[in-house]
Amino acid sequence: MELLSGNEAIARGAWAAGARIGAAYPGTPSTEAMEAFAALPEVYAEWCTNEKVALEVALGASAAGARAFATCKHVGLNVAADPLFTAAYTGVGGGLAMLVADDPGMYSSQNEQDSHYYAAAAQLPMMDPADSQEAQDMTRDAYELSERFDVPFLIRSTVRISHTRTPVEPKMRTEAPEHPFESDPAKWVMMPAFAKPRRVVQLERVSALKAWVEECPYNRIIEGERRVGIVCAGAVFQHVREALPTASVFKLGVTWPLPAQRLRAFADTVDALYVIEEASTYLRDAVAAAGITVHDTLSPLPGAGELTPSLIRAAFGEEQPAHHDAAEDVPARPPALCPGCPHRLVFKELARLKAIVCGDIGCYTLGALPPLSCMDTCVCMGASISMAHGFELALGATDHRPVVGVIGDSTFAHSGLSSLVSTAYNNGAGTICILDNRTTAMTGRQGNPFNGTTLQGRASREMDIEGVVASLGIEEITIVDPNDMQAVRSALKAATANADTLSVIVFRRPCVLLERVREKPYLITSCTGCGVCLTLGCPAIGKHADTGLSYIDMDLCIGCGQCAQYCRFNAIEVAE
Repeated sequence: MELLSGNEAIARGAWAAGARIGAAYPGTPSTEAMEAFAALPEVYAEWCTNEKVALEVALGASAAGARAFATCKHVGLNVAADPLFTAAYTGVGGGLAMLVADDPGMYSSQNEQDSHYYAAAAQLPMMDPADSQEAQDMTRDAYELSERFDVPFLIRSTVRISHTRTPVEPKMRTEAPEHPFESDPAKWVMMPAFAKPRRVVQLERVSALKAWVEECPYNRIIEGERRVGIVCAGAVFQHVREALPTASVFKLGVTWPLPAQRLRAFADTVDALYVIEEASTYLRDAVAAAGITVHDTLSPLPGAGELTPSLIRAAFGEEQPAHHDAAEDVPARPPALCPGCPHRLVFKELARLKAIVCGDIGCYTLGALPPLSCMDTCVCMGASISMAHGFELALGATDHRPVVGVIGDSTFAHSGLSSLVSTAYNNGAGTICILDNRTTAMTGRQGNPFNGTTLQGRASREMDIEGVVASLGIEEITIVDPNDMQAVRSALKAATANADTLSVIVFRRPCVLLERVREKPYLITSCTGCGVCLTLGCPAIGKHADTGLSYIDMDLCIGCGQCAQYCRFNAIEVAE
């Protein structure tokens, strides 16, 4: 017996089924699944530039006959949707399973999204494990089912399943059956003449899946009182069992297609049937569409965020167990850029310029928070460059604030490059800042094409950002050390002053968490109370409540010297 997170268990299930090719782009809460898979023997795994590419790599490996494994988070599935929908037509060669990890509560995402809708729209079977044991077993079984029904299988997780550790009885690896590739354009070349008959194949497959799901052992009934019957899936099942231990429960292990006949039979055994789910009405709507009356809870469950046992109890009018409310005077701990983060001065100087900043997904999104407060938009991966171009088009020749797009090195490889190609092709203008901290920092410091670090440490090629940018015909390219305040200020001032030119500034310095090098810390010797150092938002700089004077916590300070460059009174010095 081992204690595994859901992500680790899903990886173990893919490995146990004989999967040998893995492809992904890191994204919380799915990241650790591919990292865990990569650490297992007899497998090849890689980080791809984005989720679309990752699924295409996995689909290619499947077509060639290997069992393959792909992972992404919910918004990553948006990126992978193009091959996903067509893979539902082509089917598979070797089995193909794809983890998609949803994020109810948006702990690390820009939206809440229920990936069940993708399964229904693409007509791809989806499994919803409720603990790590199910995560392993469902994923392992998904490969045999994938080959039996000639279709990719989706494994849906949520942050609560992906990151919670529960006991698992590990399965040993079995060798996958051989599926040697044979040229078959009618199956794999999805031009209209071939896609039309594959659509018929898909419909026949859906009928077979609907028959199979009625017998699937992962859909099970926990008998209880007749008064209340609940339909639920995934992590919500655990909350329901804790909140309403005497209720009858239909636990869905497969959430597309639904076992309509078994659900109707279950509904006939209870006085009132309820559907409990997080941040969505997918299950409720699907159960109702099967002709089943779904009752409303006594008080409505929240339509956003994660559910908890206490919320479910309250919705059914049940008494809450004795508990202590959290203290109201606990200081807030908002996320912040690390001490010495190479992104900090870029945002400080952009704020000083009063620029309109189109941001992107990554650590630097924290530049939107006080005291830097310097980001005006952040929508999705790669959108910074495209939206900055849109701003320039809309504002045109009017007298407006400088427009700057800010993007990280990994996100630039993910989808920013295509945005820059489009801007350059359409003769766009403006300033683009590429924050090259030599890693994919927010998801745990994974490799990317511009630092050349691969998932399993294989030999690689480190892509040249400025060389790639220059190849697009962009001539105004500057390389700047983001820890040099004067260099940052000068580069931004020069680039934004030339409104008719497309300029790219590459701010290059490694993330402070890569090598964790600490220089001698700084201290404040004779603070005047001007407060300029506090506007950097460095966690190592604080203010005395009684005097209002600043101080530096030398246990947190890494000696970057950023603050000393802003002190006009030379009151910040290296501690000897």
